[in-house]
Amino acid sequence: MKQVYNFNAGPAALPREVLEKAKEELLDFEDTGISIMEHSHRGKHYEAVHEEAKSLLKELLSIPNEYEILFLQGGASLQFAMIPMNFMKQNEKPGYILTGAWSEKALKEAKKIGEAEEIVSGKSSNYSSIPEIPSLSSDDYTYVHVTSNNTIFGTQWASFDNLEHPFLIADMSSDILSKRFPVEKFGMIYAGAQKNLGPAGVTVVIMRKDVADKANKELPTILSYETHIKNRSLYNTPPTFSIYLLKLVLEWAKDLGGLEELERRNKEKAKLIYDAIDESGGFYTGHAEKDSRSLMNITFTLQNEELTKQFLKEAQEQGFSGLAGHRSVGGCRASAYNAVPMEACKALKKFMNEFQEKQGN
Repeated sequence: MKQVYNFNAGPAALPREVLEKAKEELLDFEDTGISIMEHSHRGKHYEAVHEEAKSLLKELLSIPNEYEILFLQGGASLQFAMIPMNFMKQNEKPGYILTGAWSEKALKEAKKIGEAEEIVSGKSSNYSSIPEIPSLSSDDYTYVHVTSNNTIFGTQWASFDNLEHPFLIADMSSDILSKRFPVEKFGMIYAGAQKNLGPAGVTVVIMRKDVADKANKELPTILSYETHIKNRSLYNTPPTFSIYLLKLVLEWAKDLGGLEELERRNKEKAKLIYDAIDESGGFYTGHAEKDSRSLMNITFTLQNEELTKQFLKEAQEQGFSGLAGHRSVGGCRASAYNAVPMEACKALKKFMNEFQEKQGN
């Protein structure tokens, strides 16, 4: 098989061990004679998978008992609309902290539902850093929404220490399960699975029970969080194969050593690539400010467009996939999610150094 180093931003790399396990069980799940994709979502075999996935997520993220765990469809983009539909109240407004394109989209959807406000934005610097956060009051905002990691711009909240509000909501689609964070600080966390948790198709929602109790009860049934909580995410047919793969990824993460080991590896992987940037003497330039750098999405540019095209062309020839940057930033982006192996990051650093040497720099 051709050696490929997968740095795609999402859908992203899955652990090889998970793919091998899924391949092994694809035609015959647990000696039932049929695939997990063919099992009823009401049957005992799939329900065991469903509950085990929730249990593993709770264990790995240290989710307190007062939280519900949901497996929904529609990606984070559906959550952009569901959140204000469920929690925006008359004569009150939510606040959004803008750190990139996805937080912009979340605010745009909220404004279609009612009055919503931008609290602070990093747009003036093309989202190269996490902006300084003002003091937040429950009297000012019904809830406060943040995006923990910004795939396009390569920035990430280093910590949430300065973020205080009774009802914080975080979109953690691109860095959940990558490092430790205090779940109890948030009223709600949501994440599309296709970066760190599994394949596209399932969205994880972690919601504090007292928050869920306050949600709007007059919505269309499928758009109400109450519906999915009462029905254990089984109100309609869930994306069963995606949830099965999510379970396998969580098992892999646990066997690896859990969140502590994943964070250690992610820091080491990111450092390899950031060192190649920082030691290049300006041949490579990082987009994100150093105190806002993402462990997941490493964005950088070269000295000109022609050199960038040559870099990407040669990288592709050497088996590196998904290194082109988003048009908003240009240049290159290496997404080093949990399943990207250390050897891929070492190989990329080596290629970056060798490419620079060939250019006479």
